[in-house]
Amino acid sequence: MAEAVIDLAAIAENIRTIAAIARTGLMAVVKADAFGHGAVPVARTALGAGAGWLGVTSATEAVALRSAGIDAPVLSWLHRPDEDFTRLIAADIDIAVSTLTHLRAIADAATDLGVPAAVHLKADVGLSRNGASGDEWPELVAWARKHEAEGTVRVHGVWSHLTNADVPGCPSIAWQLSTFREALRVARDAGLDPEVAHLANSAATLAAPETRFDLCRIGLAMYGVDPFGATGPRRFGLRPAMTLRSRVINLKRVPAGTGVSYGPDHVTDRPTTLALLPLGYADGLSRTAEGRAWVWLAGRRCPIVGRIAMDQCIVDVGDLPVALGDPVVVFGPGTEPGSPDPAEPTATEWARWTGTNPHEVLTGIGARVARVHQRGEAAT
Repeated sequence: MAEAVIDLAAIAENIRTIAAIARTGLMAVVKADAFGHGAVPVARTALGAGAGWLGVTSATEAVALRSAGIDAPVLSWLHRPDEDFTRLIAADIDIAVSTLTHLRAIADAATDLGVPAAVHLKADVGLSRNGASGDEWPELVAWARKHEAEGTVRVHGVWSHLTNADVPGCPSIAWQLSTFREALRVARDAGLDPEVAHLANSAATLAAPETRFDLCRIGLAMYGVDPFGATGPRRFGLRPAMTLRSRVINLKRVPAGTGVSYGPDHVTDRPTTLALLPLGYADGLSRTAEGRAWVWLAGRRCPIVGRIAMDQCIVDVGDLPVALGDPVVVFGPGTEPGSPDPAEPTATEWARWTGTNPHEVLTGIGARVARVHQRGEAAT
């Protein structure tokens, strides 16, 4: 009853645009089912457009790419200490390492298999999430060098993640860059020779060239969303790849004073027509959008009114000529830059209406919303 149409051509175009800016290697981040866009088709598209690496956050995601026949370099970066690392090593998947406990478990698994594990050591440069902090880092790299000498580990990379790259001119970027460079120096002084160093996310890739190193990890920008939103220094020519759409499944002509949905929190102030859509918070439309969100219907923006329910929401279409089965766009590419014509809402606008970021809007689109992949006019 609803579908998310994924424009693979837009993803390919975005990657080529970013590559022209970055002029370095690209890792296409396809975690969380490629931000809700479909990991396998997006991964293939990204590789075909010039990305050299894929990034995921779990063993399950990584192995699924291999099971689909994708043999490009893959980095997986979030694991329990008791993870079965043998399946990652056997599948030739690079593994991120932040603690000695993880490193030892990976080395043990590699010993069992008789195959060295490829790892990327992660330094914490200020995010305070994963990664080895400054006082832990020298010991981690020393043990990594020892395991490398024993033949159980190959240190493929050193990496980290920025905290505020999406805030133009944020002074923390320079400090974190300096901290990362120091971590690289310590690793090399310990005898390691990583093939790739990577720090930049989408925002840094586009606007902080000093952070690019050997690889840039691109997520949100690859899917066509400007990571700077309305605060950025400029537009980058990115094209949103996902269009969330549905159809009207019921219509009611109601008088003024009619309560709408639960509560009711909304009461009509005039005679109007209410259109029912088979999309609710189980499909990714947050209840916090009540009273703020709009959809595209009958050639104009119409407001969602009343509480959004689990499976459905209601749109006030006024006196527009709407019929059962008419198409509705919840969000899509939006207005072309410089165009005076109105257009459907975007994921960025939905993020503002719901008090979150576009990442959550995209990844929150539920599993029962069908994904339709298309390149030009061809759909799969």
